[in-house]
Amino acid sequence: MNLDQVHKETIARWINEGMKLAEIQKRMDTELHITITYMELRLLVNELQVMPKDPPPAPTPILKTAPAQPVGGSTSGAPNAPTPAPGQSMPGPGKLSISVDALARPGAMVSGNVQFSDGMSATWQLDQMGRLGLAAKQPGYRPSPADLQEFQIALENELAKSGL
Repeated sequence: MNLDQVHKETIARWINEGMKLAEIQKRMDTELHITITYMELRLLVNELQVMPKDPPPAPTPILKTAPAQPVGGSTSGAPNAPTPAPGQSMPGPGKLSISVDALARPGAMVSGNVQFSDGMSATWQLDQMGRLGLAAKQPGYRPSPADLQEFQIALENELAKSGL
């Protein structure tokens, strides 16, 4: 594709303004009346020697995590989690605790334990493919979506602290 110098300067300016390649592709079509494929645009950007700017990272919530505490005192094997009164909800986010094993379980790159806000606990592991496995100590237990989201954020933070 042959573009004149004015077009190249315009595209370089758009890139320096932080526009994404898909946006530039659409804008080239609507404003400059130039149809270009995404791959051609990538090659053009390379030729112009300009780098698209990465969007600023979204702020991540800071969670305080602590090593998982063993839950004991129950002879049935179920944790001593408080039961909410009818009409009340379970404790909210922030009660989750996570720990990373010093030695990963067999078949895992990294593993550990988690205790969710409702007092239930599980083991977790990341395999060589980066897949997350979660095994609750109580059969059939499924953590709430909010707990799962908080767990994933806390896990990411813990792994970042340990350089993984």
